[in-house]
Amino acid sequence: MTEKDQSATTFTRRKALGALGAAAGVAGAGMLMPGIARMAHAQSSGPIKLGFQVHRTGIGSAYGRWYERVATAAISRINDMGGINGREVEMIAEDDGTDPRRGAEVLERFASLHNCDAVFGPLFSHVVIGSAPRAGELKMPYFVVSEGHHVASGALNRYTLQPGITDVKSQVISMAPFVSENLGKKVTMIYPDFAFGHDHRDFFTAAIAAQGGEVIQQIAVPPTETSFTRYFPSIPRDTDVVYHVMVGPAVLTFVREMGEFFGGRGPQLFGFIDSLEAVDITSPGLEFLEGSYFWEGMCRYAQPDQTSHEAAYRAAVGVDANGASLDDARDVSTYAHMFGVWETLAVIKAGMEASGYQGSNDRSGLIEAVEAMTDMPLSDDHPQGDKVFNGKTHQVFGKQNISRVESGKLVRVHQTSIEDTLYADEVDYTTQSF
Repeated sequence: MTEKDQSATTFTRRKALGALGAAAGVAGAGMLMPGIARMAHAQSSGPIKLGFQVHRTGIGSAYGRWYERVATAAISRINDMGGINGREVEMIAEDDGTDPRRGAEVLERFASLHNCDAVFGPLFSHVVIGSAPRAGELKMPYFVVSEGHHVASGALNRYTLQPGITDVKSQVISMAPFVSENLGKKVTMIYPDFAFGHDHRDFFTAAIAAQGGEVIQQIAVPPTETSFTRYFPSIPRDTDVVYHVMVGPAVLTFVREMGEFFGGRGPQLFGFIDSLEAVDITSPGLEFLEGSYFWEGMCRYAQPDQTSHEAAYRAAVGVDANGASLDDARDVSTYAHMFGVWETLAVIKAGMEASGYQGSNDRSGLIEAVEAMTDMPLSDDHPQGDKVFNGKTHQVFGKQNISRVESGKLVRVHQTSIEDTLYADEVDYTTQSF
């Protein structure tokens, strides 16, 4: 094995199977757990290999670390239930560096070196856009956890699906009425200068206009920026609301410098939690956020009405009621987004089982099985909440949350319906050939 080959890591239950087999030999034959016993009968078929395209390095590394933690827990759960079609699931992770070109190379490795059955995982939209064409060429099912509108817009291909997390367009059109009615009509937007940020710019500008509001200033910031003070003087004095969505390792610097600029005064603040993902809200310098509002895909702080499904998910991924690691309260998760990995893997499992997936010749059948899905009820598979999948656009739709910072915690004050997030189809991937 070359040094490059060793960059891939594999999650498998072989060691666990060996240990349990030894224990069964002591206790008596036939004592294996039911799920493991089912897999034992299918070992001749070999494992189902899922390639995990993960942002271990680059500007997406904070997300990538937590996405990997969730993926490992989800794969463990699937194998505990007997795997997929009686076969264990093996996860092979490769770092794409949060880089589009490297993302395409990783897909090539999953196909030619690792012989993966499907690939999942990338978040950053420029990486997805750079990788998806190669997935189509390789005829590799590509399940992204990205939020970008690029899937549902028709810009990609039939092999690329987003069944575990909603997209920016559905998020912002459901948020705009709340912003207009409660915070103000004149909005300045601060967003990262790449595809994800452009989605926010375009879709929120249209959505707030439909509510009688107006985006009076758009401030695009390079995603690799490390200091932001020079951008804030561009905010017009008559701004009612600063809409901010920032990503990358400098998000804490961004919110601190925004607080220093306003000095506790200024417009209302409405942010997407991306600006604070993996950041402790009680960090020094963030006191100015008290009373401000954030979009959350899944609420970081356990709410009073948290379901048993979410409680089970929190425990499985090792996150406490404040959204931090059970092992280290200072290690704050990317909780608003990372559920998408868990739910995507549940969809892959359901799709493979519905299609009777056995190998690479069944990839188109897997995609057709997922395209046939519609309602995804709240469950242990979908702990974030009910969802509806649109097989034509390859995009899932679900409820959105708006939370307010109260006493240093995020408290949900509004939840949309799924209907609030829907929009007209822009593509029908099912008409495309494989």
